[in-house]
Amino acid sequence: MNVTDKELIEKATEAMHNAYAPYSNFPVGACLLSADGRTFTGCNVENASLGATNCAERTAVFKAISEGVRDFVAIAVVAEKGMAWPCAICRQVLNEFAPNIRVIVAYQDHVEEAPLSELLPHAFGPKDLNK
Repeated sequence: MNVTDKELIEKATEAMHNAYAPYSNFPVGACLLSADGRTFTGCNVENASLGATNCAERTAVFKAISEGVRDFVAIAVVAEKGMAWPCAICRQVLNEFAPNIRVIVAYQDHVEEAPLSELLPHAFGPKDLNK
């Protein structure tokens, strides 16, 4: 089954509605597409101890990893109040498993896309530890 960008955005939007964001009031949803066509969704989950907060993108990645999936081709990110490109920590986590992943960001009818390598140039990853 080929999953379209539109379907990824729709699933990310559904996930956004589950966000727990009482501190930032900035709900975010993500939908991660694996190479085998499975999708994994995530939302941001905040915490009063802000360092314990988890972004939507990492929630989706961690769900996939916990299911044994480690090969990803695209991720869609949707926010309620504007464009929400992945933060630096999320970019680093995505780079660990998918340095060439397509990152799709949508807000209302506006959609933008960029490869992770453009968002995280000169990335440090597993390849750098095996030299």
